[in-house]
Formats: sequence, structure tokens, C-alpha cells
Amino acid sequence: MPRAVVCYKWVPAENELRLDPVTRAVDTSSARWKVSDYDRNAIEAGRVLAAERGAELVALTFGDAGAKASQKDVLARGADRAVHVVSAAAGSADGHVTAHALAAQVRALGDVEVVLCGEGAADTYAHEVGPRVAEVLGWPVVTNVRELAVQGERLHAVRVVGGDLEAVECDLPAVVTVLAEVGPAPIPGLKAVIAAGRKPGEQVAVDALGLAPDALAPRTVVTRVTGYAAERSRVLLDAGEPAERVAALVSALTETGAL
Repeated sequence: MPRAVVCYKWVPAENELRLDPVTRAVDTSSARWKVSDYDRNAIEAGRVLAAERGAELVALTFGDAGAKASQKDVLARGADRAVHVVSAAAGSADGHVTAHALAAQVRALGDVEVVLCGEGAADTYAHEVGPRVAEVLGWPVVTNVRELAVQGERLHAVRVVGGDLEAVECDLPAVVTVLAEVGPAPIPGLKAVIAAGRKPGEQVAVDALGLAPDALAPRTVVTRVTGYAAERSRVLLDAGEPAERVAALVSALTETGAL
């Protein structure tokens, strides 16, 4: 049976992050974790594509032991099987390591026609894992896709390029990164949630994938994550004629370097 693989990331809920008022350091300790919003759209696109192709849809993630909790959600969203590549160091892994781990598991699955990824993860939004997976596999990649179809052994897609739309084709197998516009991500109903408990979920140790040490060595290291804080000048322009207020505004913006 052919397979479609959809990659997803287990991330902390954005609205439950906390900032240290002094250092602005991001605290995730009290946040619930969830499947990245962008990846939910990718899962739905994969579900539709797999149903049209009569293919098995495999949901694939790379994460530490805590990411196991994600499997019931992705299975309820329509995946036939969930695979979790486990690494205690996944939290500090960059796109290089993540792509090698995902690509190695895709090879291990075999018979994969399409790998789908969200356009970016909700926590870093780096836009790099999908193209990196394609590079490691040696497959063509189509990014920023809003419409997707497979006919025979060809992938047909419409992608967004700036303010334009571009229709492209490529041979299978291929990697695709999809935009949210590819399709809505419905909330699983009770029947789907119950059915998810009967679907297979698997954990695979990253060490079992036979990756070279270089593939598991991050190329970049995050040294600090701080929240953005807008600093306001609080210049009040409430006196004088309109022309005088405009002149005062221009003067204030010039002094701050905005103009």
C-alpha cells in the first residue's frame, strides 16, 4: 500500500506562555502542549490526499518523551498510524537534526509517495524542516502550497509566491509544505476520538535509525529566548492646530530614528 506521511510538531500553547517581567525570558512550564496549528492543516490535507489515493496516512513527529501525548490527537484527526521518533535531545535540536531524523524514518517506512509539512512550526516558524527533509531524501520539494492533487505519478500544486499564484508539477515521491489555506482543520468529534484509541501508535528511538553522528549534531544553538516588548514613547500631541500637531509628530519620529 502506498503511504503519505505528514510531519507535525508538539508545541506549547502560545496563549499560555508566560514572560519574566524583568528578563522577558519565556516560561513554558505552565503551558499545555498541542499539535502546532499549521500542522493541523497539513494533517487534514494529508487525510484528504490519502483517501483519494487509497494510501495509508502516517503522522510523524520528532520529540522528547512528552511528545507521545500527541499521538491520540493526530490519530483522531484522520491519521491511520502515528510514529514518534524519540530523543531526549529533541528540545535543543535544530532544523538540520530534525530533518535527518524525520527523513530516516520516512525511508524506514518505505513506499512513501508524499511527505507533507506545515509551512512552519507555531513556536519557531522557521520554514526550514520541509525543504531540509527533501534535501536529505533527494526528492523534489514544493513550498507554500494552497491547492494539492496527485494524478498518476505526478504531483500538481498551486503555490503562493508573494502576491501571485504559481501552478507547478513534479514527479513523485515529493515533499510539500502547505499553507493554512490548503483546507480547514476540523475539530475531531467524539467518534473520531474514540476510534483513535484503536489505531496504532509507535515510538522509535532515534538511535535505532542508524544516523551518522554528524546528522545528530546541531548546526545552530539557541542561547536565549525572550519575549518581544514594545517600547512606547508616549508623546501626547493635544495642543495646537492640526498642521502644528503633524509637524510635532514628524519631529518626534525623526528624533527616535523612525524617520
